[in-house]
Amino acid sequence: MDIDLNSDLGEGCGHDADILPLVTSANISCGFHAGDVHTALEALMGAGQLGVHVGAHPGYPDREHFGRRELPLAEDDVCRLCVRQIGVLLNLARVAKVPIRYLKPHGALYHQACRDDAFARPVIVAAQMFGLAIIGLPRSRLEALSRGRAPFFAEGFADRRYRPDGSLVPRSEANALITDPEEAVRQAETLIREREVRTLCVHGDNPEAVAFVQALRGTLQRRGFTLKAFT
Repeated sequence: MDIDLNSDLGEGCGHDADILPLVTSANISCGFHAGDVHTALEALMGAGQLGVHVGAHPGYPDREHFGRRELPLAEDDVCRLCVRQIGVLLNLARVAKVPIRYLKPHGALYHQACRDDAFARPVIVAAQMFGLAIIGLPRSRLEALSRGRAPFFAEGFADRRYRPDGSLVPRSEANALITDPEEAVRQAETLIREREVRTLCVHGDNPEAVAFVQALRGTLQRRGFTLKAFT
């Protein structure tokens, strides 16, 4: 079975060069929640050299909270925020000579778009404007409203625990993160089987990210998965 392995990169966390050879898709920060034009361009160029597919990863301009604090923005403001950030990344991608294939909102914007139509709609509009696919949680409002408007690919998180309703355990809770690759693969297999996810995310800002992705990749391959970009 094919499965995509993606990571949030270009955020200035220092692990991009080691993670890029291990993944098949890279969600590149647009420089608002973290990183800057230099870290984004470096990640784009690295992805291009390795044949890693690239998506835009816009988030709230709230560096203090790494874009993980929810903001009560109006729909038009969310759309403008996404369009501006995608436009910035597209210009850098032209320099790196790599195509931007999809949109994955970052952090708080991701979770708001997955559960709230008022945030899902402007994200979808932004994706449509640039002809991008969207990735998000399966059975979410983002998936439902994307139908007939933009290609949608369901995403699972290998390094985050889930609540019974399919939402992620908040990072503020002690058991939010998974650090054991074997546990991560067991969860991934459940997500693939029961929720039909096409892509698995591992976060690039974790200090142990490289070792985790190496172990996860190896375990997936031993279990018979073929790692392949979803776009």
